Amino acid sequence: MKIQKGEPGYIKAQKVKFLIWAIAEFGIVAALVVLGYIQTGSRLNLFTVVAAVGCLPAAKMLVEFIALRPHKSIEPDIYREIEEKAPLLTKAYDLVITGNDKVMPVDAFVISDHTVCGFSSSRKTDDAKVSAYLKELLKNNHVEKVTVKVFHDYTAFLARAEGMNNIMTVDRPSDRKRENTIRRLLLAVSI
Repeated sequence: MKIQKGEPGYIKAQKVKFLIWAIAEFGIVAALVVLGYIQTGSRLNLFTVVAAVGCLPAAKMLVEFIALRPHKSIEPDIYREIEEKAPLLTKAYDLVITGNDKVMPVDAFVISDHTVCGFSSSRKTDDAKVSAYLKELLKNNHVEKVTVKVFHDYTAFLARAEGMNNIMTVDRPSDRKRENTIRRLLLAVSI
């Protein structure tokens, strides 16, 4: 089963996919060069031209792998705990937010009506910058009056998620359209 963007394990699955494709494509390129040399006895042939053009998609896969290499997927224990403590909330996992000047990995987001909370285990993520960036993104896409907060402290994040879930049990909105719009926008700015 294919893991979709926003699901736990997405980053790990993408890294594996990009690495396998890069190796396979570079293998095909090498095979074409060798085949061309064996066929013609020279490196100046049509197979070499096809191999050179074939380097472009292979290099693209390698660049995608290199871009994701430093990032990791959410820990399964953390994922299970979030699912257990906040079952009513809209969630997104394994996001690498690409801002104007920085790449900011966020392990999990929980979304409830006008509140978006995120957890990032990476110390490279500046919680104030990612919060401001996402708030501006939502505002530019006509999703206004949204509070965005990203935590580095997991217990504080989990307490906020539990509180949001408790509010949902009492005052559950009938329409999830706004939450799904916010989730789609978060996924759109993620690698």
